[in-house]
Amino acid sequence: MRYTFKDFKEEYPDDTACLNAVLENRYGNTCPRCGVIGVKFHPITGRQGFVCSECDKHIYPLAGTIFRKSTTSLWSWFYAIYLFSVSKNGVSAKELERHLGVTYKTAWRMAKQIRLLMEQDGEILTGDVEVDETYAPSRKHPRALGHSKKQVIFGAVERNGRVNASHVKSAGVRVLMPIIENNIQAEATIYSDEARVYKTLNKRGYSHTTVNHSKLEYVRGNAHTNTIEGFWSQLKRSIDGTYHAVSPKYLQSYINQFVFQYNFRDLPTCPVLLERAAKLS
Repeated sequence: MRYTFKDFKEEYPDDTACLNAVLENRYGNTCPRCGVIGVKFHPITGRQGFVCSECDKHIYPLAGTIFRKSTTSLWSWFYAIYLFSVSKNGVSAKELERHLGVTYKTAWRMAKQIRLLMEQDGEILTGDVEVDETYAPSRKHPRALGHSKKQVIFGAVERNGRVNASHVKSAGVRVLMPIIENNIQAEATIYSDEARVYKTLNKRGYSHTTVNHSKLEYVRGNAHTNTIEGFWSQLKRSIDGTYHAVSPKYLQSYINQFVFQYNFRDLPTCPVLLERAAKLS
């Protein structure tokens, strides 16, 4: 299934179509004020709102969404979301600035808000699960003193399934084990490298198999971590190539973006993001 720019343009030709889409995704045909099903919403001239045909109350579908209090056109917001949905390596604020003709400050805020739509759902991983930790790409200013602290990312991925990843304080047992126990089903089979942090997995009830990367062992039968390594490769290339450097404060939101893209890799993500945008409060 594909969702091309032609499809997007036909479905959302202008601000009015975008506003109607937010209204439909958020309320359907039910008035949030009176609760009557099957009402008609009449647009208010000159305002981004509607009037209920039953109770005559004003309805503002953009309130409580990422579009609230924004002077940028709603179509530009929708187009920015479309760009995120079709970009494999992410969309920088400078690219949004060029596409939309807005200021860099506006583009940066729009990108930040769109990433809120990609937060992870926290579903438990099952079956064969690969786990690994890595470090976020970082670029040190040539005149900076000392060494910048590396930011640790921990991830787990089902084979042929979903992935979850998070920015963590360290790669120690006290940090990673609670994450594993909260996000991976106890009956799952876990595959990892031979890092010491994973040595207690068998004692915690997991079936655990390792590969020894230090001895150049990357696959042994069904044991490997190639799936999570592939996800790390895409994440790092995208951050390094598109964003160049990411602040630790916002690193998790960028991780969420690439986790979302991976988990919805077989679906057109623009409709998913637009539906979430109408319901995010």
